[in-house]
Amino acid sequence: MATSTKPVLHGYFRSSCSWRVRIAFALKGIEYDQVPVNLIKDGGQQYTPQYKELNPMQQVPAVEIDGMTISQSLTIIQYIDETRPGTPLLPVDPKKRVQVRMISDLIASGIQPLQNLYVLQKIGEEKVPWAQHFINRGFQALEPILKETAGKYCVGDEISMADICLVPQVYNAERFKVDIEPYPTIKRLNATLVEIDAFRTSHPSRQPDTPDDLRQP
Repeated sequence: MATSTKPVLHGYFRSSCSWRVRIAFALKGIEYDQVPVNLIKDGGQQYTPQYKELNPMQQVPAVEIDGMTISQSLTIIQYIDETRPGTPLLPVDPKKRVQVRMISDLIASGIQPLQNLYVLQKIGEEKVPWAQHFINRGFQALEPILKETAGKYCVGDEISMADICLVPQVYNAERFKVDIEPYPTIKRLNATLVEIDAFRTSHPSRQPDTPDDLRQP
């Protein structure tokens, strides 16, 4: 059962997985508190004993909600969608629903983990071409799928979990200087989505832990 206590998001301003959850909270109109977990400072605050107790995987995000702690961004998004009113994040139609899940998993399992901070730290000097390779590889698969499923948004004309996953991944692509011109559907969808308030207010440049030199109004 949903409680009246505000959820607490443990995350990092530039974590795409944390950003997904912030977008979902914003779309659902859910007020929440944030506890920053700096993934770089002091060797990474996610590796402290205190945080490991909260999330044994030592990753962000983790959300304290309804008397429990949930990790994994797609799990968190689906839980709040199932327990809170507001904008539905998964379609009712089973075919559209599976398309949303397919796109979300393609990004969350097939692209993002291969270019996240932990992996890139292990790669070392070759981290930029590594990230570019795997983002391009994923986008080459994602573009034709979105050509088939997209309307105004990733699946039809309603915002969904797929859109929540897409925008942070395009942000990562831009950070790593990936040319998105070969992916016109991805480019079009992202351009539409980043103008929506829930995506703007949740942006990495507007978080409590955003460094001053990266902050935007």
